[in-house]
Amino acid sequence: MANAPIDPLDRLTAERACERLVVQFVHELDLGEPGRVAQLFTVDGVWEWAEGDRRIEGRDALRGYFGARPADRLSRRICTNILVTLTSASTATATTYFTTYRVDGHSGGMLPPRPPTQVGHYEDSFRNVDGRWLLSRRALFLAFGGPTENVGRAARTP
Repeated sequence: MANAPIDPLDRLTAERACERLVVQFVHELDLGEPGRVAQLFTVDGVWEWAEGDRRIEGRDALRGYFGARPADRLSRRICTNILVTLTSASTATATTYFTTYRVDGHSGGMLPPRPPTQVGHYEDSFRNVDGRWLLSRRALFLAFGGPTENVGRAARTP
């Protein structure tokens, strides 16, 4: 039965697994190992921006992209309003609002507050692969965005 109803507990478990991927993604970028973000995607996973030609496809390319993040980058992402919709027993979509605070040139310690660098939302597609939920596509949509401040340059200027 292709259109059989999904058991409520299975639905809840799948939705929670997808929500966890959203949170784990930003955790790895901010506090973990950015290159590990690639493991949250399917082998053919895609990361893209709604505007411009920025598209990264495939787990190896994603690992290279996220792993190249500057070592002196300090960032914190706030994600909220995570709305997961199960579209079948093995696929789902989600929309998540996010705010990114980010600086480069950070050498330690707390910084005075800055305005957000980005505010927008993600549109995600998920696929269950061998019993594990993974991102198959993440698209980033910015409502507000600006350059990343380099706080190291300010400290080096006489």
